[in-house]
Formats: sequence, C-alpha cells, structure tokens
Amino acid sequence: MGPSGAVRHATGTQSGRAGSGRAVTRTLSDDPLGGTVRRTVLPSGLRVLTEAIPAMRSVSFGIWVAVGSRDETGPQAGAAHFLEHLLFKGTHKRGALEISSEIEAVGGETNAFTTKEYTCYYARVLDEDLPLAIDVMCDLVADSVIEAADVETERGVILEEIAMHDDEPGDEVHDLFARAVYGDHPLGRLISGTEETVTPMTRRQIHSFYRRRYTAPQIVIAAAGNLDHATVVKLVRQALRGTPLDTDPATPAPHRPATPAVRTRPAATLVEPKESEQAHVILGCPGIDRLDERRFALGVLNNVLGGGMSSRLFQEIREQRGLAYSVYSYASQYADSGLLAVYAGCAPGKVDEVLELTRAELARVAAEGISEAELARGKGMSKGSFVLGLEDTGSRMSRLAKGELLYGDLMPVDELLARVDAVTLADVNALAAELLSRPMSLAVVGPFGEHDFSA
Repeated sequence: MGPSGAVRHATGTQSGRAGSGRAVTRTLSDDPLGGTVRRTVLPSGLRVLTEAIPAMRSVSFGIWVAVGSRDETGPQAGAAHFLEHLLFKGTHKRGALEISSEIEAVGGETNAFTTKEYTCYYARVLDEDLPLAIDVMCDLVADSVIEAADVETERGVILEEIAMHDDEPGDEVHDLFARAVYGDHPLGRLISGTEETVTPMTRRQIHSFYRRRYTAPQIVIAAAGNLDHATVVKLVRQALRGTPLDTDPATPAPHRPATPAVRTRPAATLVEPKESEQAHVILGCPGIDRLDERRFALGVLNNVLGGGMSSRLFQEIREQRGLAYSVYSYASQYADSGLLAVYAGCAPGKVDEVLELTRAELARVAAEGISEAELARGKGMSKGSFVLGLEDTGSRMSRLAKGELLYGDLMPVDELLARVDAVTLADVNALAAELLSRPMSLAVVGPFGEHDFSA
C-alpha cells in the first residue's frame, strides 16, 4: 500500500491470442481522486490499461506506440509523422471515408499526433459506442494498407503542412531552439521532416518502417471513462485477432532508457531572418531527463520563473514594462535529456531589452534562489494544474498511457501530490544554481539581418 493508500495486487485471467494463451491482469490503484485502474498484459506483449469512472458518460480510447521522430535515421526524417497520416487512409476492412464516418455518425471524434518519442491515435465517444471505437482504432493501427496512391496524396498534404509551419514564426522558433541545443541529433530535427526528406520517401520505406516499428510489445492501449476493464480487453483482442499485431508470445518493451545521455551542442545562437511584425526569441539551456528525481523541483522552478501571470518574467517583462505580449518559461523532458527555456514574442526593436532583462532575471535566480512565498506558490500551481488537468476522460487516458509508456509505472495522484509537497527551498535553489548557470543557447526568428545578439 503506497502513500495514497492505493492498493496494488495481481490477478491472473485466463484468455489468450486467438482463443488461447494467458493474459495477466493487475489492479494498479483504487484512487480516491479517480476510478479503478487496471492493467492487462496480453500474450503478445501489448498492454491494456483502463480507468473506470462510472460518473462519466463518455470514454476516451487511445493507442500509443513507442515510436517517434527520434527513432528515424536522417533520410527517414518525417517517416513517423507521414505514417500517422497514412493509417487513416484505409485498411483491409475500411476505406478512409468509413474510418471517419463510422465514428462521426455516433458523434465521436478521432485524431492522432506524433511526438519525438511516441505516436498516439485516439477516439472519444459515448460509453455505449466504445465497442465501435475499439474496432475502428485497432483496425487502422494494426492493419493499414498504405496504398501507393495515398502516399502521394498525403505527401502533398504534409508538404503543405511544412510550408504552413514555416509561416508561423512562433512555432518555428521552438524548432530552431531544439536545433541550437541538439544539432543533428534526432531530438534537434523537425517531427514533420523537411521537404528534402519527405519528397523522395517511398511507399516501401514507409511500409517497412510501419511493420518494423509497430509491434505489439511497443504498444500501449489506454481507455478512461464509463467502462468495464474485462470488456475492453475482450474487445481489443477481438479487434486484433488475425492482424499483424496478433503475434506469438512476447515481453512488453521496456521504457526508453535514460542512458547514455544525449550530448548537446556548446551554447549557440541561431537566427532565422524573416519579415514578420514580431520577433520571437527563446533563451535556454539543457535541463534534466524525464526520470530525474529533481523533476518535481524543476516544475516548481519553472512556475516561479515563467509559469503564469504571477511569475517573475511575466511580471518584469509584460506587466511592469509592457515589452511583450507573450512571455513564459517551459521545461521539456525526454528519456535521456531535457530543456529549460524562456520564450518571448515582442516588437523587433525591443528584443535586446527583453533578452537583457531575461538574462538578468535568470542570473539573479541562479545566484540568490527563490523565496519561501514563491516556493509555496510554485508548488500550489504544480498541484492545481495537475489535478485540474484530470477533469476529462482524455487527460486521464493520456495519464495512463504515459505512465506505462514513459515511466514504466503509474504514480497514484496522492503520491504525486506528496512528491510536490516534499520539494524544499533548498531543492529548488540548488537546481536553479546548477541549470541557470549553464551557458545559454538562443534562437531568434524575426526581421533581423546583421544583429549582435551576444549578452
């Protein structure tokens, strides 16, 4: 029994692939702030997690694959994202129109997204329509055809998406900053790939990527809402029977290792000249990885720096001086690396002053730390945003999948809140002194030619 009183025990259930074999089910928690969470590992190594919330009338169902853009080679850049598009184009049972119309006919919604470390396909439907959602989503992920004609169609769509992204300097600057820190490492590449990598990509290359990467041990299925766990498992097994994910017994893939750590570039400044009304800047440094025990202290530090309207940077740059409309800090964490950075969007003529104030504030926090009042506020923001973020089935479904896929465990809500509460002033100040004293990389997108952005 953990700090939250969550009960963890294992029970075996007799069922299997194609009518034989054994699936192992455990109850992970009976959380007072949520529903009962159960986990079943199918013989194939595919995992199914559910959170039963009887008070809801909807269910969110997601299929999460431990494959992202960082798993591509240089010439493959964009393959994971390309594949995400193609899986909605048709299977051996359904065409593209049927995939979308069957879910929309019951008022549901489907979508997908690709990140640097995983890809997710999800649907949200009324509880009574969950069997339909399971059948459709499992079908498209497990048994897509990937026709050559669809590859050509989606290639055009993705190239338009890349062009549209280039027209959004507020988005482009984040990719530029990743490149400043990670260089040619896959974490520094665009998730979408580039025109140079997407244009020559063939159907054979994408299909090969699909079949090599989308294997049962790499997949987590998660659902949250008004559901019954045993029924979800049964429906998933039925939907996958006879597909390429209906495989021989295997062990679930472990979560992505934290070692060896990603080697980052020396601090660099990258400027993308662009005729825009606003300058977009990101100043930051390498942070800590996802499993670092200091991640709770980092959350508090981030809140104090630029996590809201009461944060230091927001007050200094926007409220007191009116230099920028948008200013915030953020922390990104991967299995073996991380980032801590500050973003600001301002008039081009004010960029030097914004950067000077940002550098000064970061140096001040590194040298002097934060106050007890800021510590309390930062912890309150972390706890509140987490709990309030669990108010819908989609966020609860995501929590289940990320816990399993990224951490190898699901931390009960009360335990997570206790970990935030346990963060001390010394913890935050030590982390601030370490991270904010590191050399800073800078990314700038805006109407700049020759301009000195040095401190």
